[in-house]
Amino acid sequence: MRLVAEDALAEFPFTTVNINTPCGPCRGRHPLDPTTICAVSIIRSGDCLLEAVREIEPSCKVGKILIQRDEAHPDKIAQLYYRKLPAGLADMHVLLCDPMLATGGSALCALDLLCREYQVPPSKIIFCNMICAPEGLRILAERYPAVKIVTACVDEGLNDDKFIVPGVGDYGDRFFNTL
Repeated sequence: MRLVAEDALAEFPFTTVNINTPCGPCRGRHPLDPTTICAVSIIRSGDCLLEAVREIEPSCKVGKILIQRDEAHPDKIAQLYYRKLPAGLADMHVLLCDPMLATGGSALCALDLLCREYQVPPSKIIFCNMICAPEGLRILAERYPAVKIVTACVDEGLNDDKFIVPGVGDYGDRFFNTL
């Protein structure tokens, strides 16, 4: 998770600087002020990825969104239950953390909230996750083409229950050992 979090943070804008090293000058990168970054986790499984982000950049702001799939619905529709986001979010760069991208329902729900209600420009959002299904990637690319996606793996697809195949099952249950 740390490697994916580092890669995602490295995708944010930077300024190019000249650095004098013992072996001579070189061009380097100066990252964003960490207080202008907000890491937003989709509670519960997103919290494990958020932990990795906070280890790397402890000064970033933190936001939480609780979205759950309605497992009784055949399309597993995402429902928003809670949000706690910092003031001034529209002026920040946002790292949206959720380790799985299956149907795209939860990610779209979170992106709709961030972009429509909090006025965060999609170009200032990076969606960071561990495993994607092609179906979720397609729908995010259609609805939010300016949002960057950083992932470790794209699996085969979704099964009839809308779980990623081969995937890992419920990521939160596996991470928190609540199977």
